[in-house]
This record gives sequence, C-alpha cells and structure tokens, in this order.
Amino acid sequence: MNSMENANAEGHYKILVVAIFVGLFGCFFRFVGEAAIYSWVANAAMVVGTIIALKGVFAILGKQK
Repeated sequence: MNSMENANAEGHYKILVVAIFVGLFGCFFRFVGEAAIYSWVANAAMVVGTIIALKGVFAILGKQK
C-alpha cells in the first residue's frame, strides 16, 4: 500500500469522526450541571477524544516510505 492509498483509507476517517463526536460530547457535557462530576466526565471525554484524534492523524501520516 503506497502512502496515497494509506492516506485515503476509509478507516482513518471513521476514527476521526468518532474522535470528533467524543470531543463534542465532552464539550457539551461540561454545561450539563454544576456538580464537579460533570466537569470530571467532560474533561475525561475531551482527553479521550484528543487521544483518539491523534491516533487517527498519526495513522494517516505514519505509513509513508
């Protein structure tokens, strides 16, 4: 698989879509209530979304020869 085929692989973009939804969930969940647990859950979702997004981006960039 050459680098162009790797960059256009559908699986990478599915991962990025999941990361965007997790990050948006974290962003919107921050405004659900005043309790500290909401903030913790929102921060955790944002961190997980960021990690998934970085995994997707590095998978696109990683397999170049």
